Amino acid sequence: MNTACSKKPLVSRRGLLKAGIVVSLSSALSTVLSACTTEGRPAQLTVAGGEPGGFYLEFSMLLAESLQRYEVAEHAVVVETGGSLQNLEFLRTGKADLAVALADAAAQQTQGSTASPGQVLALGKVYENYVHCVVRKDSDINSFAELAGKTVAVGQPGSGTSLITPRLFNAAGLTSATQDARNGVATITVKHLGLNSGIAALQQGTVDALFWSGGVPTAAIATAHRETGLKLLDLSALVPALRSSYGAFYDRVLIPADSYAGIDAVWTVGVANLLLCRADLEDRTVSRAVKMLVEHAADLIPRSSVGVQFLSPELLINTAEIPLHPAAAAAYRELHG
Repeated sequence: MNTACSKKPLVSRRGLLKAGIVVSLSSALSTVLSACTTEGRPAQLTVAGGEPGGFYLEFSMLLAESLQRYEVAEHAVVVETGGSLQNLEFLRTGKADLAVALADAAAQQTQGSTASPGQVLALGKVYENYVHCVVRKDSDINSFAELAGKTVAVGQPGSGTSLITPRLFNAAGLTSATQDARNGVATITVKHLGLNSGIAALQQGTVDALFWSGGVPTAAIATAHRETGLKLLDLSALVPALRSSYGAFYDRVLIPADSYAGIDAVWTVGVANLLLCRADLEDRTVSRAVKMLVEHAADLIPRSSVGVQFLSPELLINTAEIPLHPAAAAAYRELHG
């Protein structure tokens, strides 16, 4: 074997975090990696992740570790992103080979397309995302309707949160606009803030509520709750209107009691989260990735998770309107009959 192609040591999650998650390889190393494979494995796979403190990034780091550990690829790296919409863009433009994204975001971006190089297909449903509407515990806001006239953080552009939040407002019959466009007309003033900046604004009182779509518990929200004291609003009444207007991507799901210490169980909106790939990803790599998902599911569950439906073999193939990569479909048939 060429020594330049020998197996590289795994990078731990702690090491990735210290490195800032966005892995920037030198041009010399990139040249070596792109030139070599072992036993048909790609030299490198790039995974589009998410924001620090969120499940996307934690899951993506676990995924990259497993892709390398179980020899799906010689090397795997994770790229920090704004979330679902940006992840889909990274797949389409070749900046990533694999990505996690919400089913509603993926459907919006891929409807009407056919599988061809550079487009997007699914490897499986990997977990459920829970829409959080977070307010301070000392707030007098106790229902979604009481957000009228308030200022809320709705996710940064490129995130799945930024897609679903206006849909929630529409389902509730509320209008919204940014501060600059408001002109005294909009019911809700929105700020396009990501998870961490949104939490900071909520703690400082510059926004009244934070929207976030992620796993349970989301680490950054759990930390903020310990520091400030938070509560979650019930969004489940909006599910029928969401399904009627936007499709059957949305379900009524329960955030269990004490997912965030001392907070009662809350019903909310759930959206399937998918592991996606470029349509031109090589069949052998796809097959190996599916086998890894099925046989090593326990390695891919974020340690903080109290959610269910993580990598269930019965649910992996339930990718809503996003078709499976043909090699993934073949692998599931072989594994499950």
